[in-house]
Amino acid sequence: MSDTMHHFEQATGARLKTLRQGHGLTLDELARASGVSRAMISRVERGEVSPTAALLARLCEALGMSLSQFFTPDDAPNSPFIRRDDQYLWRDPVTGYLRRSVSPPGTGSGVDIVEVEFPPGARVSFPPRAESRDMTQHVWLFEGRLDMILPDKTHALHAGDCLFMHIGDAFEFHNPSDAPARYAVILDRGRR
Repeated sequence: MSDTMHHFEQATGARLKTLRQGHGLTLDELARASGVSRAMISRVERGEVSPTAALLARLCEALGMSLSQFFTPDDAPNSPFIRRDDQYLWRDPVTGYLRRSVSPPGTGSGVDIVEVEFPPGARVSFPPRAESRDMTQHVWLFEGRLDMILPDKTHALHAGDCLFMHIGDAFEFHNPSDAPARYAVILDRGRR
């Protein structure tokens, strides 16, 4: 394992533990709330594994936050401006997709903007979560192809297309092509 990846796993684990404890949750309570096993949460907190996007999304939901909020340091400056070089990057260890938190942190906005580079053939599934029903997102494709697979329909997105959807529904991102896809997710956390 590279030093960078090990550092990332350690930092992600420490952040999860800090947030869990800050919410006054035990490992068992977070496991029940998220549907992620206690053993897996413990391994993530110890930096032994890097969580997948789907697993991290379930943990964040149980903590009442978005992925962007998870990666925003507690001491992030309250500024309406953030340079591209200062935007937080995260790479999913399974699919290799790269997620960039575009929104300036600390503004108090209920909207997060995320840019994603999605590798050819990649697929990420998110199970239904009733607790997130008031959260919505727009998926706006800039380049490539992207299939958004919902329980009742698959939407084949091409460059320029945009799909609105509720986060609480089960859904899957799939890049059916042999070229990367690049898109933005505009997430509205709803009433807080």
